[in-house]
Amino acid sequence: MNPQEVAQIDPSAMAVNQWQGASFPLEGFQEYTSPFGYRSSPMGGYSQEFHYGLDMAAPSGSYIRNWWSGTVVEVTDDSNCGTSVVVESGSWLHIYCHMQGHVESNSQGRYMIDREGGLQIWEGREVLAGARIGRVGMTGRTTGPHLHWGLKYNDNWVDPALVLRAMYSEQQTAASNRVQ
Repeated sequence: MNPQEVAQIDPSAMAVNQWQGASFPLEGFQEYTSPFGYRSSPMGGYSQEFHYGLDMAAPSGSYIRNWWSGTVVEVTDDSNCGTSVVVESGSWLHIYCHMQGHVESNSQGRYMIDREGGLQIWEGREVLAGARIGRVGMTGRTTGPHLHWGLKYNDNWVDPALVLRAMYSEQQTAASNRVQ
């Protein structure tokens, strides 16, 4: 992957209530295993590479939830990302990688199918925030079961950890305001 622009936005500085409709993207979350940014190659060797997402470990088969309501713009299963779904929500693209299942197509279009998980995600269809859109697997370039979650804002990569921190901070503020 060629180095790409990394957004210099501060998600915590976005509009008040910006994150109210958002959902944490993973059930069965265990830990963050690889942050956004430069890292040693997980495949060994001494090379450095830029990691365009946040890796979140969870047991194989854990459900992945859509972060924000939007339209599925791509399903694929033929890249380093493995079986993946890309959702567009206004200026945001959110990418979910290494899922179980595979891509099929018919006269109605392309879709990601995970029969065991009871999922069928179609390109061009709307998905709500919090909807189950996949399950943790080990497809593509991976060393263990996890969700690789990538975010782009206006075509620039954004550190998903910054977004999660902003979401958490807003939720804490909203909760304390309700208590008062």
